[in-house]
Amino acid sequence: MSYERFESPVTRDIPPWRHKLTLYWQLVRGDRPIGWLLLLWPTWWALWLAADGVPPLWTLFVFSAGVWLTRSAGCVINDYADRWLDPHVERTKGRPLATGAVGGREALAVFAVLMLVAFALVLTMNRLTVWLSVVGMFLAATYPYLKRHTYLPQVYLGLAFGWAIPMAFAAVQGTVPPVAWLLYVGNILWTTAYDTWYAMVDREDDLKVGSKSTAILFGEMDLVAQGVLYALAFAAFALVGQRAGLGLYWWLGLAVAALLVVHEFVIARSRTPEACFRAFLHNHWVGAAIFAGLALDRALH
Repeated sequence: MSYERFESPVTRDIPPWRHKLTLYWQLVRGDRPIGWLLLLWPTWWALWLAADGVPPLWTLFVFSAGVWLTRSAGCVINDYADRWLDPHVERTKGRPLATGAVGGREALAVFAVLMLVAFALVLTMNRLTVWLSVVGMFLAATYPYLKRHTYLPQVYLGLAFGWAIPMAFAAVQGTVPPVAWLLYVGNILWTTAYDTWYAMVDREDDLKVGSKSTAILFGEMDLVAQGVLYALAFAAFALVGQRAGLGLYWWLGLAVAALLVVHEFVIARSRTPEACFRAFLHNHWVGAAIFAGLALDRALH
C-alpha cells in the first residue's frame, strides 16, 4: 500500500518502515496509556491481596507485561471489529484502521502476535492459571462485537478487564477463593461505570450509526445509573476488605477513591463529551488510590 495518502509534512521524510511502526504503535494505543493503567490497577490489587504483600517478582512481571500485551491486543481487535463504525465517529475517525493506513489482515497479524507472546508468558505459571488464560483470551477477542447486539458491552468489558483477578489468585495461591470473585464483581461494576463515561463521549455518534452502549441504554438517567454502579462497586470493595481482614490503610484508600469518584460527577455534570472524557480519565487515580491503600496495609500490618 502506498504511504502517499497518509503523508504529512511531519512524516514525509520518515522511512516507510519507521512510519509503519508508528502506525502499529497508534493501533495498539501505545500513545494512550490510560487503558493499560485501568487494567493494571485491579491486577495489582489481586496480586497484593493474594500474596498478602509484594508478590513473587516473576509473577509480578508476567502479569504486568501481560496486562500491556492483552490490552494492546484488545485495542487491535476492537478497531478491527469497529472498522465499519470508527470512520463515522469524530473521536476515532483518525485511527489507522479507520483511515486505511493499516489493513485488516495486518491488524489481525498484530493481534495474533500480541496474544501469542502473552500466552507464552502465562505458560510459565501453573496449570490453573493457564486454563483461566484461555477464558481471558476468549473474552478479549469477543468483547468488540457486543456493541452490535446488546446495550451492555461495558459490562462485558468489565468481565474481560477483570479476568486477571482470578488468574492472579490462581498464580499465587493455586486456587481462586471467594474473596477473589468478590473483588472481580467489584471490578466489573467499576469498569462498567468508568466505561459508561467513555460511552457518553460517543453517544450522539453511536446513535447515528446504530451502535449500542450503556450510555444509550441509561439515557437521561445516566448520572443516576452511574451513581448506583459506583455505589455497588464500593460496596463490593468494602466486603473484600471485611472478608480479607484488611486494616485502616485499605479503608483510607477506599475513602480517597470515593472522594475522587464524587469529583467525577462534578466534572461530568454538564454531560458534554469533553467533560465525560475527563471523568473517564480520572478513574486512573481511583484505581491508584485503592492500590496505595492496599499496598500500605499489607506492608505495615
